[in-house]
Amino acid sequence: MSNFKSSWSSDKLVNDSSSFWMSDSWFDDTDPLTGEVIEKDNTADLIKLSAYRRAVSNFVNIVTGDNVPVKFSSTDSYTDGKTVWIAAKLDDKNFDANVGLALHEGSHIKYSDFDVLKNLESDCDKKYGKVDDRWGNKYAPHKLKMAVKNIINYIEDRRIDTLVYRSAPGYQGYYQSMYKKYFYSKIIDKALKSSDMRDETWESYEFRLINLHNENTDVDALKGLREIYQMIGLGSISRLTTTEQVKMLAFNVMDVILKYVSFEEPEEEDGDSQNGDGDEQKDGDENEMSGGNSSDEGGSSEGLDFDKPQDSDGGSSDGNSDLDSLTENQKRQLQNALKKQQKFMDGKIQKKKITKKNAQTMNQLEESGSSLESVEFDNEYGSNKKVEVIKVKKLTDSIVKEGSLPIISYNKENQLDAVNDGIRLGTLLGKKLQVRSESRTTKFTRQKNGRIDKRLLAELGFNNGGNVFFSTMTDEYNPAILRISIDASGSMGGAKMASAITCATAICKAASMIESLDVVVDLRSTLNSSNGYSRRNSNYYPLVVVVYDSRVDKFIKVKKHFPALSTAGTTPEGLCFEAIMSDMVESNRGIDSYFLNFSDGMPMYSDDSIYYHGETAIQQTKKAVKKMEMMGIGILSYFITGRYESATELRDFKKMYGSGAETIDVSNVVQVARTMNQLFLKK
Repeated sequence: MSNFKSSWSSDKLVNDSSSFWMSDSWFDDTDPLTGEVIEKDNTADLIKLSAYRRAVSNFVNIVTGDNVPVKFSSTDSYTDGKTVWIAAKLDDKNFDANVGLALHEGSHIKYSDFDVLKNLESDCDKKYGKVDDRWGNKYAPHKLKMAVKNIINYIEDRRIDTLVYRSAPGYQGYYQSMYKKYFYSKIIDKALKSSDMRDETWESYEFRLINLHNENTDVDALKGLREIYQMIGLGSISRLTTTEQVKMLAFNVMDVILKYVSFEEPEEEDGDSQNGDGDEQKDGDENEMSGGNSSDEGGSSEGLDFDKPQDSDGGSSDGNSDLDSLTENQKRQLQNALKKQQKFMDGKIQKKKITKKNAQTMNQLEESGSSLESVEFDNEYGSNKKVEVIKVKKLTDSIVKEGSLPIISYNKENQLDAVNDGIRLGTLLGKKLQVRSESRTTKFTRQKNGRIDKRLLAELGFNNGGNVFFSTMTDEYNPAILRISIDASGSMGGAKMASAITCATAICKAASMIESLDVVVDLRSTLNSSNGYSRRNSNYYPLVVVVYDSRVDKFIKVKKHFPALSTAGTTPEGLCFEAIMSDMVESNRGIDSYFLNFSDGMPMYSDDSIYYHGETAIQQTKKAVKKMEMMGIGILSYFITGRYESATELRDFKKMYGSGAETIDVSNVVQVARTMNQLFLKK
C-alpha cells in the first residue's frame, strides 16, 4: 500500500504545518487553559485562545468556502451540520491535529447530507425489516441499523477527507496530523497483524472495515473482506459525489457481511446480539455524522493514501498458525482503542470545555479586538528580553459596563467634570487650530504662459512682450492623524488624570471641527490577568487600550465613555509604544502623522523575569520614540506635573522625549494651542 511518510514521535507531535505562522507565545504557559471547571480567569490565556479559534475558523472558511461558525464547546458536542466545535485547550502537541479535525468537521457541513442519516432507520426497515408485530410492521434489528450507520460514516469520512486533501494541498499536513492522532495506534497495528479478530462476527468486520486504510490491514482476514475492500475502493473514493451514493454503497457492503453475520436479537436477552458490537447506542445518535476522538498515538502506520489506488492485494495470510495472538493486557488495550475509534465513527468528540463565564469574557475580548503583541528590548545586562503586551483595539460598551479592565472606574462618572471642561475648551481650541484646514492661494501674473489674464489684454501692443498670462499656486496641508497616549498608572490618579482627560477631550473636540484631522486616543497601564488577588508577578501584563478613534467613532463616544476612565497599575511606557507602533501611520503616505504623550514620571514594570525600570526603561522608551521619528512621526510629550516631581525626573523625561518634551499647563488652551500649532505647522 502506498502511503505518505513523515517523521513522527509518539511522545511529541511536531506542528510542522503551523510552525511557520503560529506565534510561539500561544503555548508558553505552564498552566494553559484546559477548559474544565476553571477557578481562575486568565485574560492572557483567553486572548490566546481567541486567536487560536480565529486561526482555525479562517482555515475552515477558506477550505469550505462558507462562513462556517467555529466555537468552543461549553458542553460535549458533535458536528451538528451548522457549527464546528473545537476543544478549548491550548496544546502545542495537538494543534495541527485540532486544525485537521476542524477542517474535517467543516467539510461534513459543506459536503455531507445529514438528512441521509435522519432517514436511515426507515430505509433499513424497508430493506432489511421482517414482520415484527401483530400489525405486520417490519423492523430491522437495531444493531444492524447501527452497523449500517457506522459503515456510512467510515466511507463518508474517507470521501470528504479525500476531496479536501486533493483540492487543498496546503492543508494536507493538518489532515496527516489528524489521522495520526485520532486514528492510528500501536495496538491497532498489532491487532491487524495478529490472529485475533478473524472470526466472522460484526465486531471483527467492523474492526477490519474501519481500518482498511491502515497499511497493516489484511483483506483476507475475514470471508468477504477482500470483496468489501475492492467494493469500497479507497483509491478511487472520489467517484462518490454524494452522501446518498455512500449510503447505497454501505448497503452493498452490508449485503456481503450478512452472508456471514446474523444480527437477529435473541428474544430472551436485553437486545444484545451474540454477534453484535456490545456497545449500547441510542436512536438519537443516528443524526450524527462522524467527527473524531483520539486513540493512543504513535502507531507504525504513517497515514492515509489519498493519492493512489490501494494495492488490490492489500495484504494476506495463508492461515493463522504463524500469527501471534494478543495477550490479555493487549486485548484490554485493544478494547479501549476500539471504543475510541467507535467514538470517532459516532461523532462523539470529547471536547475540552470552556466555562460560561470565560466564554462571555472571551466574547468581550474578541469584540474589542484584543491581541497579544510580543515586544523585545535590551535589558541592563545586554541581553534581549521579550514581553507580551495586551493590546485592546476598541473600548466597547460591555467593557465599560462590566468594568473588566483596570482603566475603567466603578464610578462611571469618575471624570465627568473633566470631560465637560474638555468639551468647552475644545470648542475654543478648534478655532485656534483651524489654520491646519485652511489653504493659501498665490497668483503669479504677467507670465509668458498659463491662463489669460483678461485685465492685461488691453496692454497688448504696448511692448509688454505678450506677458498676459497668469498661474496660481495653492499651499495646503496634508490630512493628519494624531495618536494621543495617556499614562494611566496609579501615580496619575486624581488631578493629574483629570487634567490629561480634559486636554485629550479638548483635542478630540477640536479635531471634530477640522475636516482633515483624525485623532486616536489610548490609555496604557498594566493588567493582572488572573481573577482576584495574586502574588505572582507573571500574571501582570503591560496593557494599552484604544478608547477613541475618530476614523470609526463619533465624538459622542468621548462623552459616553471618557467619564468612566481611571488609573491603576504601573508605567510600561516604551513597551506599550512598541506594541502600538504597527498601528501608527507613517508620514510617507500622504498623511502627516503625530504622536502626543501624557505622562507624569519614569517608566516601570515588572514580572517574574523582568524588572523594567531605571536607565534600562529610559533608554528603551527613548529608542521607541526614535523609531517613531524615523517613521516621520512628529513627537510631542506633555509632562503632567504634581507636587513632588524632581529636577531629575524632568531631566529624564526630556532624555526620553527630546525636543518634543513640554512642561505646560494642559488645561490652558492657549498653551496647548501654541505647542500643537508648532507641531502641526512644521512643513
